[in-house]
Amino acid sequence: MFTHQVVWITGASSGIGESLALAFAGQQARLVLSARREEELERVARRCESETGLSRSSIMVLPLDVAELETAFGKTSQVLEHFGQIDLLINNAGVSQRSLCQETDLAVYQRLMDVDVMGQIALTKAVLPHMLERGRGHIAVTSSVAGKVGVRLRTGYCAAKHAVMGFFDALRAEVEDEGIQVSTIVPGFVATAVAENSLAADGSAFGQADEDNAGGMDSDKAAEVIINGLGRGKREIPVGEGKEMMALWLKRVSPELVFRMTKNRK
Repeated sequence: MFTHQVVWITGASSGIGESLALAFAGQQARLVLSARREEELERVARRCESETGLSRSSIMVLPLDVAELETAFGKTSQVLEHFGQIDLLINNAGVSQRSLCQETDLAVYQRLMDVDVMGQIALTKAVLPHMLERGRGHIAVTSSVAGKVGVRLRTGYCAAKHAVMGFFDALRAEVEDEGIQVSTIVPGFVATAVAENSLAADGSAFGQADEDNAGGMDSDKAAEVIINGLGRGKREIPVGEGKEMMALWLKRVSPELVFRMTKNRK
């Protein structure tokens, strides 16, 4: 399905991003792996080689902090110089939050917006001219059920994920007739370290496991659902198997019920 295509994955050093890298490697795609931690990217690259047989020459490790918006165009140029094309960009980098609004520093909200929203927009804007020139390409973003429903302790995270849903839905309306596909990925609870890596009220790492995420969908299974959806050209890809996925339907048919449920959820 994605053989020889150039797939650029941000947030590729762990969690869903790492599982996506392995799954695409299994299809012999050419990979660009980006995240802040170069040593972890190299570890993922070695896994792709050893577990799927993908040659190292088909893997580009490209360290990137998406919050450094000014680097997006330069990093895109590096990918194009290396592979000559970008077929699929998956904006998967992100950070979550675990803190009450009244206790949260404004700097935390700024960080969430820089990483989860502006970083995705900047990289998309850098890649988009190349895809428009070719008349084809696929851009995806990892949003969340939190991009549809507001929940406690995640005011900034929910705001950011709602924002990327809006941006990429609007982008699709602009570029779909130009041959560019746009997909929003909407995970529920997935078994990753997202809770431990979340921002606390003062901007430090939350550092605690989350029962919901710990019991969520396996990240490799999530990657399988995502790749299947991308291969089918789905515009929105729900990913999850828990009760939280019902909220996507309930928000449309009974928003008042969802508001009551989230208010009472601790």
